[in-house]
Amino acid sequence: MAAQVQVQPQGPGPAPNGAAGAGGNQFVTTSLYVGDLELNVNDSQLYDLFSQMGAVVSVRVCRDLSTRRSLGYGYVNYSNPQDAARALDVLNFTPLNGKPIRIMYSHRDPSIRKSGTGNIFIKNLDKGIDHKALHDTFSAFGNILSCKVATDASGMSKGHGFVQFDSEEAAQKAIDKLNGMLLNDKQVFVGPFLRKQERESTINKEKFNNVFVKNLSEGMTEEDLTRIFGEFGPITSVVVMRDGDGKSKCFGFVNFENMDDAAMSVEALNGQKFDDKEWYVGKAQKKSEREIELKNRFEQNMKEAVDKFQGANLYIKNLDDSIGDDKLKELFAQFGTITSCKVMRDPNGLSRGSGFVAFSSPEEASRALAEMNGKMVVSKPLYVALAQRKEDRRARLQAQFSQMRPVAMPPSVVPRLPMYPPSGPGLGQQMFYGQAPPAIIPPQVILFS
Repeated sequence: MAAQVQVQPQGPGPAPNGAAGAGGNQFVTTSLYVGDLELNVNDSQLYDLFSQMGAVVSVRVCRDLSTRRSLGYGYVNYSNPQDAARALDVLNFTPLNGKPIRIMYSHRDPSIRKSGTGNIFIKNLDKGIDHKALHDTFSAFGNILSCKVATDASGMSKGHGFVQFDSEEAAQKAIDKLNGMLLNDKQVFVGPFLRKQERESTINKEKFNNVFVKNLSEGMTEEDLTRIFGEFGPITSVVVMRDGDGKSKCFGFVNFENMDDAAMSVEALNGQKFDDKEWYVGKAQKKSEREIELKNRFEQNMKEAVDKFQGANLYIKNLDDSIGDDKLKELFAQFGTITSCKVMRDPNGLSRGSGFVAFSSPEEASRALAEMNGKMVVSKPLYVALAQRKEDRRARLQAQFSQMRPVAMPPSVVPRLPMYPPSGPGLGQQMFYGQAPPAIIPPQVILFS
């Protein structure tokens, strides 16, 4: 059931879920994403359920490569978009092994998903509103591409959720009609979804009244702070933080009546010395804001460190188990100055057969790569390549795999048979009927973090 809402949208109903409505982003797809799978759901169960809606070309429950455990989601490919649309309408939120599944169209191009177009954020949701209730409530405003209530590890609602429509118009209509309305007797906030970078930018641009000052001398009092900060405008409160014995913790807060006065005090006093102590003066931040700032600073420092050694860091694999850090360094020392050298090991200390060697310059690394790639060491040929940042490798892989598309057979040719005959692919292999074997992908440069 939809959540109980005290407003009804006006005008004609939306286009069916099978295709975008007029004026929306037109798309035709035969591929579905199936999420929130109970961990024991297998390929056969997905096939049995979804084949009731039409000719299924392939199904796959995605699994961890090492443990083979389900990742809780999978994909279903139909031979025509009409069957996919029918499955999305009829089977969405159907219980499978006692847990409702969540279906969306699968877009191979991540730009559609990441663009944020038509994406809205809902908070202060009643804990009784689940994915289906949220979907039923918002489907009145347009065609929904994805819908989810955020949940904790136990599956309980966190009180907020996300809905992405196929058009900005539908999203704005939902915001206009539902923002501030009561859903299950709780007033909800409905607004445009902001990506993380946009949220952080918004926080940084916020005005403030409350100023944080640290590195105070132990003798600094509230009266001293009032005198110093009072030059910039009227102050409503001042406090120097103290421990249980009344001893100063050497930091405090000053609250201004006017935001512009607060900003002026920060600009003028930050970095100034009082009693031979250099003050830090800035906006008083919430814990979440401080964490964001520290994380951004850490990531920037890491990026600068990686950029400094870009092209000078090598990834080596196919190492014999007998090769440790010292032996690896000895093998590569002839090519230049090594700044770091490490063989990767599992929690038990056993070699993973791979490692990293960083040189003082890209030229030295290039020389080592040319000489050592393919060289036999303890009866095993080494694989040597330039190490890559995680984001660079991810971007390249996304570009590479976005070129791969399933090739579906015409409906009349697709056999209505169980997914995998006795001679079918082995465990974990993905198969599309009528598709030629995938091209061999050349060895990849490996990421490091």
